[in-house]
Amino acid sequence: MAAPDLTPALRVVGRGAVAVTALGLGAVIGAVAERSLLRRSDPVTDELPEPLGSLHSSALTVVAEDGVQLQVEVDPPDAYVREGEDAPGDDLTIIFCHGYALSMDAFHYQRRDLRGRARLVFYDQRSHGRSGRAEFDSHHIEQLGRDLSAVIDAVAPTGPLMLVGHSMGGMTVMALADQRPELFAERVFGVALIATTAGGLTSGMLGLPGGLGAAVHRLGPAVVASIARRKSLVERSRWSTSDLGLLFTRLYSFGSTGTDAESRFVASMLSGTDVDVVAEFLPALQEHDKHEALAVLEGVELLVVVGDRDRLTPKAFSDEIVRRVPGAEYVVVADAGHMVLIEKHEIVDEHLLSLLDRVRRDIAADPEFGAA
Repeated sequence: MAAPDLTPALRVVGRGAVAVTALGLGAVIGAVAERSLLRRSDPVTDELPEPLGSLHSSALTVVAEDGVQLQVEVDPPDAYVREGEDAPGDDLTIIFCHGYALSMDAFHYQRRDLRGRARLVFYDQRSHGRSGRAEFDSHHIEQLGRDLSAVIDAVAPTGPLMLVGHSMGGMTVMALADQRPELFAERVFGVALIATTAGGLTSGMLGLPGGLGAAVHRLGPAVVASIARRKSLVERSRWSTSDLGLLFTRLYSFGSTGTDAESRFVASMLSGTDVDVVAEFLPALQEHDKHEALAVLEGVELLVVVGDRDRLTPKAFSDEIVRRVPGAEYVVVADAGHMVLIEKHEIVDEHLLSLLDRVRRDIAADPEFGAA
């Protein structure tokens, strides 16, 4: 049987009328269609005190085991100490791992609100943001765990650690736990898993009924791969209006309160991720299964956060993480979607600061680090 001609369908995808998957766990809706929106719309607005994505510090390069160059930025606490406060007296490092089709800028609010309270490390995952483009065979969660390990060894080889992962970044942290459990026993004092899953994405998502959601996930990689092969066709697409783009972004990124500025900010990150990278990572997200590795997190302070309207990693996935890690702090944020770290950043940051307090309490009680 001759292969079907996908050109008409791809033209429709390019116009944003058909989507296979979306932000965070990936979106052809966002990562493909939004790039058309962004050609005509400036994501930086003056609705906020500082433009979203504008917080940066001097960059450095960490070379992964296969030679891929990872873009890393470090915010030292003494450079951002708040008026009336002292720089922290310990050497705690907090490392932030962003999600699929995003960049380190996804943690804009967290970077703003935690600056000066600890040493903060942000990096772009391979083939995302300003990090180097990697080979197709390395686009899987196991490699992301090894990349995080390389970042730790390069910029925080000693001292206590706290890890924060959103979506695919949470999967990255779980992969590291599976690969280096001794690191969690000895140096990792706290972990925050935001809008993520330990596995099971093929069981249905996107807010669709179970059977339909499963079908989308079964067919999604093949369709996205076809889109990637005809990348130029998609890239030439134009929308007649940005309203549909903003609608899709809000639907799959936010619960009910995302602003235009935030929607365009998310779209700007999606548009910066190549279509073929989106396609190549999608099977890895579906294959991800780190349920057994969650046992490693029982010895650390664990915070799990999810929006009650998350269509990409619904609350059931976080329920399962908490079920397997008794004692974890569990925060279900009302009226929030997958980008809860942006949409309800005040709540997320409040709980991150509380986690930081508990981590510092545990560091102070630790015989190795407490006297440092």
